Amino acid sequence: MVKAVIFDLDGVITDTAELHYQAWKNLANSISIDFDREFNEELKGISRMDSLNKILSHGGVEDQYTEQEKVGLATKKNEEYKTLLVHLNPENIYPGIKELLDSLKESKLKIGLASASKNGPAILEYLQITDYFDTIVNPDSVANGKPAPDIFLKAAEQLGVSPQECIGIEDSEAGIEAIKKADMFAVGVGTTEVMKKAGADLVLTNTKELVWSQLKEAASVKIG
Repeated sequence: MVKAVIFDLDGVITDTAELHYQAWKNLANSISIDFDREFNEELKGISRMDSLNKILSHGGVEDQYTEQEKVGLATKKNEEYKTLLVHLNPENIYPGIKELLDSLKESKLKIGLASASKNGPAILEYLQITDYFDTIVNPDSVANGKPAPDIFLKAAEQLGVSPQECIGIEDSEAGIEAIKKADMFAVGVGTTEVMKKAGADLVLTNTKELVWSQLKEAASVKIG
């Protein structure tokens, strides 16, 4: 029986991808690294420091920075990103998400957030949906980022349910892999080929298709 639904944030609840892109591009360009939208796709679903290391490796300069300097670069990116976040508001919630959250609450389901973003709590506040969430996992509280299952397992633990009683919703390959490794039912929102390749149990092309009655029916085959 499904007892909880655990959400990713970026690309599922709202779109902050463009804001991340702008901030990462500005940082990369400031240290003479070319950065385009194609490479930016490789950063989806992974942590800030992992993203930075990918960018530095992409520019062939990973060994030129100390760990302290890397932290400084990541912080610089995040500070710019946070200045862009203040423009978020409830109108930026993806279609169908508010309705899904309402349905989950009405059905007494527990709701968790498992995002690699340390800005998750602030983003939910800007979107005015914090009260829907029973738990928000701090990505710093887990040893490994996605595609490791740690953050989804932590969410289940904090919600007081078993992983096998959870549905996870993601839009990235790394996220879907993390859900599957956590032994949860994986719902992928995005391109069918990409989501299926990552192992999604159910693939939806957009968030408007995230309807609780349909998710429950699909997951019942595995979860019961």
